[in-house]
Amino acid sequence: MSLLQKGIPLTALAPMQDVTNLWFMKVIAHYGSPDYFFTEYFRVNETSRLNPKILAAITENDTGRPVFAQMIGESVPDLARTAKQLCKYNTAGIDLNMGCPAPRIYRKNVGGGLLREPEKIERILAELRFVVNDRPLTVKMRVGFENTDNFYKILDIIARQNIDLLSLHGRTVKDMYHGVVKYDLIAEAVKRVDCPVLANGNINSATTAIKVLSQTGAAGVMVGRWAIGNPWLFDQIRQALAGQPIIPVSLVKVRNYIDCLWQTPTASTMPERARVGYLKMFLNYIALSVDTDGNFLRMMRQAQTEVELFTICDRFLLAETKTLALVPSLSG
Repeated sequence: MSLLQKGIPLTALAPMQDVTNLWFMKVIAHYGSPDYFFTEYFRVNETSRLNPKILAAITENDTGRPVFAQMIGESVPDLARTAKQLCKYNTAGIDLNMGCPAPRIYRKNVGGGLLREPEKIERILAELRFVVNDRPLTVKMRVGFENTDNFYKILDIIARQNIDLLSLHGRTVKDMYHGVVKYDLIAEAVKRVDCPVLANGNINSATTAIKVLSQTGAAGVMVGRWAIGNPWLFDQIRQALAGQPIIPVSLVKVRNYIDCLWQTPTASTMPERARVGYLKMFLNYIALSVDTDGNFLRMMRQAQTEVELFTICDRFLLAETKTLALVPSLSG
């Protein structure tokens, strides 16, 4: 379990469905890897089998970083079965998703939906702890479902079951990605559980990461959507932790990053419309970082073709007056 114990705060890329696949892990690694990766979730039920595309993020990963395998489900025997299967591979650990806020997920009583049932959480974690005995067992969760009534009860379960790492998003499931992140509750979790805690939720810059680490006492930070917009963020956090000046990012580098995102492994077989739509998913997070007025975001979303989309990117990122401009939110 020493894998999770380091002298400096840890960084992790949050698991994001349809985003944190093998290809995106490699892209992020090119700009500065986090200490740990987590896979998209493996769906677990009576008939589930390991998704080969998600498994590739473990078996074909050459980033040099440990990769945790995340599961989502609520059937105790099937979660145990899947964990055993995953332990046959070079996984850094097994992670249980108790935080996904998508209604189509929590309505099935999985992901964030589990937070309504502490007794079921205890049964699941007890069985997983029995099965996962040669590597870390970790949990990613939120501070509650609709409120925080079960928060301390669940933290005590996590402590009783000897969980090795807790990644805690400081919002409720119903908050989705809106509203204030309750960093005070993350600080309470740090005091209450014995394992390292990663603070998650709106870590939008290296400066914010340092503030959150100081405020919560967490062992590190987990970054999701903001790392899509700024893949340099993990390196910037390391620079800040070392007391070094944060190296700003030029708009030209951002434009090159977009080119990298366009070159997906399946690019040659994807219809243009689908490929444009896929890139827009990433551009949603990049656009506001480079144009806080929202013009880039608005125009990008209206683009229908590759030519239109890249013309807009060039207009905002390669205009002569902006070639050497710095991106405030990327460098702050």
